[in-house]
Amino acid sequence: MSESPDTRSLVSASSQLNLMEIDTIDDKEFDIPQVDTPPTLESILNEPEDEEEPFILEDTCLLNTENIDAHSCETSSLASSDSGDRTHLKRKRKTVELSTTVHGSVLRHSILKGISAQIVSAADKVDAGLPTAVTVSGVIVVGTSHGLALVFGKDLNQALRLCLGSTATGAEYGAVSALSINHDCTRLLCGFAKGHITMWDLANGKLLRTITDAHPPGTAILHVKFTDDPTLAVCNDSGGSVFELAFRRLMGMRTCESRCLFSGSKGEVCNVEPLLTAPDLKDHPITQYSLLAMASLTKILVIGLKPSLKVWMTFPYGKTDPTSVPQLAWQFVPVQKVVNPVLAFCRGDTVHFLLVKKDETGTIHVIKQRQLQLNCDIISLNWINSRTLVVMDSGEKLRVVDRPSQEELESLDVAEVQLVYNSSHFKSLATGGNVSQALALVGEKACYQSVCSYTGQMVLLGTKSAHILTLRNWRERVDCLLKQERFVEALSLAWSFHEGTAKAVLGLFGDPAKRKGVVADKMIEILFQYVERSVKKCPEHGKIQVMEQHFQDMVPVMVDYCLQLQRTDLLFNQLYTRLVENCVARGVFLESLEPYIVSERLGCVTAPVMRDLLTHLQDNNMMDSVENCLIHLDITSLDIQQVVQMCWDNQLYDAMIYVFNRGMNDYITPMEKLFQVIGPPLREGRALTDEQVVMGNKLLVYISCSLAGRAYPLGDIPEDLVSQVKNQVFEFLIRLHSAEAGQEEELYPYIRTLVHFDTPEFLNVLALTLEDFKNDKQALEYQQRIVDILLKVMVENSDFTPSQVGCLFTFLARQLAKPDNTLFVNRKLFDQVLEFLCSPDDDTRHTERQQVLLELLQVGGVIQFDEGRLLGLAEKAEFYQICEFLYEQNHLYDKILDCYLRDPLRKEEIFNYIHNLLSMPGYSSEEKHCVWEKALLHIAELVTLDPAKSADLVAMHFPEEVRPIITRLQDDHLVFQFLRCLLDQSATSREGPHPQPLLRLSPDLHELHIGLLCRFTPRQLTDFLKASQDYRLEEAVQITEQYQVHEATSYLLEKKGDSHGAFQVLLKTLKDKLGAVTSEKRSEEEGETGREEESPLQRVEGSLGDIIALCHRSSQSLNQEQRGVLWFPLLEAMMSPQKLLKGPDTRTTSEVLKELTMKVLNSMSSFIPLPAIIQRILQDPVYGKGKLAEIQGLILGMLETFNYEQTLLETTTSLLNHDLHWSLSHLRAAVSRGLHPRQDHCNICLQQYRRRQDSPDDIIIFSCGHLYHCQCLQRKGSGHAEPRLLQVWSCYKCISSQRGRGGDRVTTETGRGRSTSLAQTNVMSREAGEDGKKVFAETTLDPQQSQSWDQLRCLYRGPSRLAILSEISHCHGNEKAGLLNPSQPGTGSIFHSENFQLKLSPPPSVEE
Repeated sequence: MSESPDTRSLVSASSQLNLMEIDTIDDKEFDIPQVDTPPTLESILNEPEDEEEPFILEDTCLLNTENIDAHSCETSSLASSDSGDRTHLKRKRKTVELSTTVHGSVLRHSILKGISAQIVSAADKVDAGLPTAVTVSGVIVVGTSHGLALVFGKDLNQALRLCLGSTATGAEYGAVSALSINHDCTRLLCGFAKGHITMWDLANGKLLRTITDAHPPGTAILHVKFTDDPTLAVCNDSGGSVFELAFRRLMGMRTCESRCLFSGSKGEVCNVEPLLTAPDLKDHPITQYSLLAMASLTKILVIGLKPSLKVWMTFPYGKTDPTSVPQLAWQFVPVQKVVNPVLAFCRGDTVHFLLVKKDETGTIHVIKQRQLQLNCDIISLNWINSRTLVVMDSGEKLRVVDRPSQEELESLDVAEVQLVYNSSHFKSLATGGNVSQALALVGEKACYQSVCSYTGQMVLLGTKSAHILTLRNWRERVDCLLKQERFVEALSLAWSFHEGTAKAVLGLFGDPAKRKGVVADKMIEILFQYVERSVKKCPEHGKIQVMEQHFQDMVPVMVDYCLQLQRTDLLFNQLYTRLVENCVARGVFLESLEPYIVSERLGCVTAPVMRDLLTHLQDNNMMDSVENCLIHLDITSLDIQQVVQMCWDNQLYDAMIYVFNRGMNDYITPMEKLFQVIGPPLREGRALTDEQVVMGNKLLVYISCSLAGRAYPLGDIPEDLVSQVKNQVFEFLIRLHSAEAGQEEELYPYIRTLVHFDTPEFLNVLALTLEDFKNDKQALEYQQRIVDILLKVMVENSDFTPSQVGCLFTFLARQLAKPDNTLFVNRKLFDQVLEFLCSPDDDTRHTERQQVLLELLQVGGVIQFDEGRLLGLAEKAEFYQICEFLYEQNHLYDKILDCYLRDPLRKEEIFNYIHNLLSMPGYSSEEKHCVWEKALLHIAELVTLDPAKSADLVAMHFPEEVRPIITRLQDDHLVFQFLRCLLDQSATSREGPHPQPLLRLSPDLHELHIGLLCRFTPRQLTDFLKASQDYRLEEAVQITEQYQVHEATSYLLEKKGDSHGAFQVLLKTLKDKLGAVTSEKRSEEEGETGREEESPLQRVEGSLGDIIALCHRSSQSLNQEQRGVLWFPLLEAMMSPQKLLKGPDTRTTSEVLKELTMKVLNSMSSFIPLPAIIQRILQDPVYGKGKLAEIQGLILGMLETFNYEQTLLETTTSLLNHDLHWSLSHLRAAVSRGLHPRQDHCNICLQQYRRRQDSPDDIIIFSCGHLYHCQCLQRKGSGHAEPRLLQVWSCYKCISSQRGRGGDRVTTETGRGRSTSLAQTNVMSREAGEDGKKVFAETTLDPQQSQSWDQLRCLYRGPSRLAILSEISHCHGNEKAGLLNPSQPGTGSIFHSENFQLKLSPPPSVEE
């Protein structure tokens, strides 16, 4: 492609590089690091075309004295050989994010009708053939399939100037496959499908050269390109090679010298692009190197042809589609105020950019810039100007992309062009198709010769037509949208031109102000058209909502752009005049002004529009909008009285204040009007409505703003009025009477009203003024006057609450406490307030009075009072917080305890106070000791208040005073509560997560607590005895016996070791409860036991459970006779009461007692022989008489138990016998099995086991198959002697490998499934006559049999049945289970194992 300008251009070439755009380039885009030195051409030619090989730059020699570096990234290249794998195309692609900005139509598409008609005519009349290639410069040249080159002018007629070649030469050379015109449009190079190249003189149509030997024969010319040097060109053939063509003329002879730049044997090149320079850039420092970009199937190369051939950079594509077409395109681009060439290249959907520049030191840099990702397969890539790219995808859709922002500006479908493709040339069909399959795949979508660009124009060659694409100027782009009546988009596009944010801008020149003016005029023209269309296109019939929606879509757009252009005159005079003809349009227009007024984008509105706006909003009851607009507008042109009345009638108080302030500079009248509303109900004592409360709050804020120099509701008061307004407000507030005062009006009505409305907020307003006007003497005088009035009004009047009076004096105390205070207050007034707040005759608002006085003292008011008098009044009024405040200031902390104890609301806080004071630093030891003594003095009150907190306090700070404290506590129940909490605290501190000081109480205190438990909560005694260990057993037993708490006595006796004594105590209790069942005095017994909620039988059952549990625990360590002493009295005790139960009424009780008796029998059967039990039953009178049916149940129950145990014993015996037989039989089979050696040589000395025929030698064979000489094993130390004089051997090889693995596991031979070293056999290898048989001297079992047993047992995973039964039989004994799961040794019971599983299937058989 050529880059030189030509004045005969068909279309304006104003899209050339505009140096005025230098400042608009984004410098951040090029802030990319540089790369190391590039490789040499030889290294690239010789490198292997590995698909996964990363790209690495190599060293290069210097270009004269200049260093060259480049930038690359590490990616994989695609092999030049054929590859049909398309799976890598499934990767996720990133698309360009398009903004919502309107770009309009960027490209103008036109058909070159004259050229198109003559192409068709030439094909018909002179058999020129179909078009195959096109190039454009000062002329347009079209090559045909029959070897002709048609030269057309670029004027309006597009006349055919020359027809170069003939069909005869076309038959010899083939179709024209490539075209190129030099920079001055004097020479034309034609490449042909059969490899020929011709040069023509475009001035006279003369053939200058025919080149046949520039490249290998049998390959088609894919590209032929002139460089900037008219004597130098490059060509690229279908073999993938690139050649340099140097034209010479010696002695009148025209010659051409060819030099190979790149060999296709190392990877086919399918595109070449020399850097062509425009005339105004001829002196650019890069042009002297004559750069050439080449695109192979795997990478691109940038080389310099001058002064010598050098490689500047290589860059691999990475993973790409084999059918994608490599693309190259050069363009000079302004970057950081310097114009440098940029190479755009791609293969697939990613466009990369390389910037070439030369710095001050002469070093050449090739810098990779931000890449462009498109969601399409690119088949053509062209620059249309320095900022805009035009790409074509495989769907023949053109995409215009702005390179700096990467926005897609337009998409245009050109499928109707019927683009010419160069597939036949890439496949070299004219020479027999001798090309690689990879190049043929690329050729399917190659259109290099049918798309070309030149000075902002693009020419597309179709099969029957030629087309040209150019950038539209900015007016055309706007007008295109106007023709389609897309006014909003047209305005948006025009505004982007106005602000300089538009892309691919053409036709705007000059300084920014001039450009904005031109665009603004166009926008005004569009606005006039838009308003005319909106009025004319309005639907005349139908619902009003349809008409409103019509104008709501259009009118706000007009208003917005008029305000952006700052043309309010146009908005209100011309556009509004046109819209006011339609009432709906008028309303929409007026309502659309509100947001601009509120946001202060529209500050001045003409008087007619302002009146119309207020009238419209008021008519539509949009009063909030009226107020919002009024407080943001200049209202001097309105009827003030009318506006004020409207605001007052509609309660628009903010707007009313604003109108008075801004319209009449009146700041007092709004206050008077607001006071007239909230004053009467406050004077009458009525509650204010919500509306009146809002007005009162507005009044306070308005006063605050006026005194601070701020306008209400927003803005500032003019500086020349600030002092005047402030004085007017002060004078207004201190008026004696209002303007319309009656005889009953009190003095100072305005201050009274504000104090009654909200005292704290009004005082806050005064506090702010005191801060703002410290240096204003007149303001300070006014403030002193207001304070005097407040004191006079509030102190002498009983209408105010203590809170209100307190707020006033708190405010005064704060001000008086400041070092720069200027206020004066009579101290007697503070005394009056003190008497008022501490009045003992008035019990109302006690808490409120105390809080007010406390706050007054905390802000510094204490200096205003006599402290002794204040303390006396506080004590009389029972203001204990005040007393605490004063005591604390005087460091009388012990007296503060009395305040807490006497204050009913804060009694509970005394514990925290004592603890904090005794624990925290900052207090002297004397102060802490006083508090400590005072707390000890009142300990009885503290325990009564909260025993638990008292116990915590004692444990922390009084651990040595426990016994005196108990002595002081006269009430036994109080002592009991205190001791219980103290012991609970001790246990908690011992077991809690946070360690605390451990309080150890003496045993006598524990025994005192046991006695108190017996008296107050005997049910909790046993639990305490179990939890505590600090009491003495003998004394505890005496205490429980004294209070007859039998359950606790039994526990203590058992703990002492007297099981029989404990049994007798429980037995006596059981007999008493059985007697209660049969006695007539049940109610008395129930009262004694304290279990009214339980029936007598339930109590018997509970007591029986306790005594059976005791017998179970005791029987484990007793002999048979001693067991009988325990169990038989219990059985007799249960059986004897049944003799007394007679009659039908006692049947239920008798049945229950028999069930309980059966429970005793079942329990004792585990310890007492069955015959002895039966004999005792039969001897009993209850069961000894009568028929057998009476004792049948007991006998059958015992027999069933006996049958179950007998069955269990037989089953267990059978299982044990089966397991033992299985284990012994498999052990015998394993030990007696013959062994077969793996090799016939020793595994140590590696010699035959029979070395000498005449001498015997012991041979040892192991079950693993290894064979050794006895002497060899002895030397290695693999044997040791047992006590029975047997030699025990171990396999040397297996033991060595086992040690190498660092474990003690026994290896197994997978081939046989047998364990290693299961048994060993001594083999005597001596001759026995002539038969030479080996005699087995002996077969012995040694300790390794136990190891064999373990190996066999491992086949049966889990514990054996013997282990399970042993565990069951000993689970309640003292000895541990002997046979546990070998996988978990030392973990206790096998039933505690997570992996325990009872296997009922037989063990697996061992493989024979």
